Amino acid sequence: MDIKQLTYFVAVFEHANLSHAASHLAVAQSAISHHIGNLEAELGTPLFVRKPRGMEPTAAGQRLFSHARHILASIRTAEQDMLHDAEEIAGEFAIGLPYSVMKGISVPLMRKILADFPKVRLSIVEGLSGSLHAALVASEVDLALFYNPQRNQSITVEAVLEEEILCVGRTSVISDNPEPITFAELSELPVLLLRHGASSRALIDRPGLLNRLEANAPLQLNSISGITNGMLAGLGCTIAPQVFVRDHLDDGALHARTIIEPKLTRQLYLGYRRDYPSNRLFEAIQKLVLDLIEQEVRNKAWVANYRYRGS
Repeated sequence: MDIKQLTYFVAVFEHANLSHAASHLAVAQSAISHHIGNLEAELGTPLFVRKPRGMEPTAAGQRLFSHARHILASIRTAEQDMLHDAEEIAGEFAIGLPYSVMKGISVPLMRKILADFPKVRLSIVEGLSGSLHAALVASEVDLALFYNPQRNQSITVEAVLEEEILCVGRTSVISDNPEPITFAELSELPVLLLRHGASSRALIDRPGLLNRLEANAPLQLNSISGITNGMLAGLGCTIAPQVFVRDHLDDGALHARTIIEPKLTRQLYLGYRRDYPSNRLFEAIQKLVLDLIEQEVRNKAWVANYRYRGS
């Protein structure tokens, strides 16, 4: 098995067609077919089912694709790290950020990349924490931040900050009372929640409490904007950290109350694959993201306790 075989294999897998893969790679179709055949012979198993209209991966092909994509990404990263001179940081990098982190640092992050790292091509993937964790496991992003992640032996996670979860909504729903609201009182309100599943761990990592809220939740959505729009329309409230709705809190459109009995908090983690090759680009992006988060917390724009202590 060699790099060329894996490159051809990935192209065929992604295009599901020999001629399309050959066109993409600018090589002869016969060359790709030859290398795929040799690879199958070496591994002792078919990787594709040949069909009149294309190539369908077998179960073995599906497994190899997961390995091949990560291997080729690691090779590209190593090349980028070694080919550029010592004073230059360049290359492609993908980072996954949940909605709250996007609200907190996306603009300064983009501004710094454009100003300080002109030869870096940064892909920012926004998503729910569960999907970002899965993307990191699948090597679809190089670095990710997420809340309350599930444990995975292939991923290193480091605590970044802890923030309090608040009851947020229009005063017509949660009143303009500045005093805390008990969880029991909150559970009687119309609470708009993210649909139950891995993504809900990002908001509250206590299944018993989550079930109590879901029992009376009139709507469950898989949309951050849907929840925000519902709150602004006075259809219900939600539980969220300050940064999630800080613009609407600042302009008075929404009101927030501390939750007690019990108090709710959540942890933001930074994650990366244990087998990810360390390089200057990774280190630069990681430091930039952490510095921006710490600055937001220090300036009180993001109400949280910064916890990062380094690897």
